[in-house]
Amino acid sequence: MKAVLQRVTSASVRVGGDVVGQCGAGLLILICAMPGDTKDTVDALAAKVAKMRLFQDGVGKLNLSLLQTGVGALVGSQFSLAADTSRGNRPGFSGAAKPDEAENLYLQFAEAIAALGVPTETGQFGAEMAVSLVNDGPVTIWLDTQA
Repeated sequence: MKAVLQRVTSASVRVGGDVVGQCGAGLLILICAMPGDTKDTVDALAAKVAKMRLFQDGVGKLNLSLLQTGVGALVGSQFSLAADTSRGNRPGFSGAAKPDEAENLYLQFAEAIAALGVPTETGQFGAEMAVSLVNDGPVTIWLDTQA
């Protein structure tokens, strides 16, 4: 799986003008399932994200995690994280998991991070989403379970 974590003061996802998911302070997590990803991959990534120290402590150091701060997460699907830009000017996305498999893994990730105690909302898989966020820091981290 690939993921981009953006620390935010707020984030929301709209589909057709309606808010389908939102969070206040916390993380916007964009997820891309890759071929070969499994429930074990999902669980390991969720645990890593929930424990990743991306929030400031009392002296301004990034020492606190989602679990320690109690802030929430907004999880969105983002197949374009699998972009292959090695040839030409048009990215290829054939490296991403097939849609049915990807949706299942995306939903499993959202469920796994919520099960760890992180207040979690989601976007809508496969929809044209308008994502709004106020990046905090900015702190943006890229993760790849296959790297």
